[in-house]
Amino acid sequence: MVPVQAQVLPTGQESGIVPEKIRDGIDLQVNGEHYRHTGDPQMPLLWYLRDVLRLTGTKYGSEYGENGADLVLLDGNAVSAITQPIAALAGKAVVTVEGLAAADGTLHPLQQAFIDEDAIGCGYCTPGWLIAGVDLLRRKPHPGDADIDQLPNLCRCGCQTRVRRAIKRAAAGKAALP
Repeated sequence: MVPVQAQVLPTGQESGIVPEKIRDGIDLQVNGEHYRHTGDPQMPLLWYLRDVLRLTGTKYGSEYGENGADLVLLDGNAVSAITQPIAALAGKAVVTVEGLAAADGTLHPLQQAFIDEDAIGCGYCTPGWLIAGVDLLRRKPHPGDADIDQLPNLCRCGCQTRVRRAIKRAAAGKAALP
C-alpha cells in the first residue's frame, strides 16, 4: 500500500473532472453575509430566507404581506419579504430579525426592550414587530402612540400595549443592558 503522502492525485484533465464555472445568479447580502441565488429569480425573498438560508425568524402571514409578520429591512427600510422577488434584490442588503443583534450576541436595544416589557406573547408576530420598530425608530427617534399605531403589524395575543411600551423604552434609551 502506498502511503497517502506519496500518492499523487490526478489533475483535472487526467481525472476527467473539470471544475464547473461560477453560475450566474443574483448576489445579495443577508445579515452582512454575501449570498448568490442561482435558482428561480421570481422566488419571494421570504421563501429564500426560510427554505434556502434556514433563517426562520421571518414569518409567513399572508400572500400579500399586509400583517407585518414577514418584514425585513431592505437597505435599511422595512419591506414585506413575501412581496419581494429575488430578482429585484441584486446588490441589496437584507437584515432579518436574526441580524439585529450584534456579532458578539448583544441584543439590539429594541430586542432588549421587548424582553424588559414582556412584549412577546406567543412570539409569532414578534420578529415583524421588531423589524417595524427598528425602521420606525430610524425614521422617527421619539415616536408617539399615533406613529406606533401606523405600523402594519397585527398581534392576535393582545400584546400591542406592551409593544408600544417597548418601542418607547428603546426610544428613551431605557432598555436594560446585559
